[in-house]
Amino acid sequence: MINMINLFSLITGIFISGVAAYLGTLMLSKRMALVAGPLGHLALPGIALALIYGFDITLGAFPFIILGIILIWVFELRTKLPMEALTAVVFASGVAIAFLFLPIEQAKTALIGDVSRVGLYDTIISVTLSSIIFVILKRSYSKFVMLNISEDLARVQGIDVKKYNLIYLALIGVVVALGVKIVGGLLTAALVAIPAAASRNLSKNLFEYSFLSILFGILSCTGGIFLAQVFNMPAGTLIILVNTLIFLVSVVLKR
Repeated sequence: MINMINLFSLITGIFISGVAAYLGTLMLSKRMALVAGPLGHLALPGIALALIYGFDITLGAFPFIILGIILIWVFELRTKLPMEALTAVVFASGVAIAFLFLPIEQAKTALIGDVSRVGLYDTIISVTLSSIIFVILKRSYSKFVMLNISEDLARVQGIDVKKYNLIYLALIGVVVALGVKIVGGLLTAALVAIPAAASRNLSKNLFEYSFLSILFGILSCTGGIFLAQVFNMPAGTLIILVNTLIFLVSVVLKR
């Protein structure tokens, strides 16, 4: 029988992993799937502060990720450099700052997360934010796809490119901030990249691509949390390993 704290962990993980995988279908198409990794590293100073002062790590991660998102957006407007390149420039400072004052005994939690600590309040916040992100993605998905194909073509179609790029970055930032709760600041890129990659191997159209990605994200999180209970190992790493197993199976089944 799953106890209440693990039930909260399972619900939280399912919602976050599902929406992260859905967002990953866009990020993979734009060759930005690894951007979530540097942003997860950027969250490390906030995670460190949260661990030191005993408040929720997502709340600690948010300010630093949002600041990083704003800086990336401004730099992109000013320099016209690729978004992924600017992300790499910004995140290094976050990592450096974090390890100036991150307690060594709490480094494991910061890097790979600890979903077992999730409670009712965390679940409510995570489910609410994940649902909002899903609705925004669902309603604006075609616009984001158009931006991925060509920003010039998107402008011709009447899409406000600057506005939707900012929304896109903001969604990535929120998903990363939520993701650190279950896989820490080190492994967040896997939540968006691996399910989408596995889905691409097996899907024949855009609907299958999105649906399978969400399904794989949910299955990997559920499997990882249950394996963590059975083997008493960190759930974050097991979630990623289940993700990897699903990807390997998709490679074998790919036609």
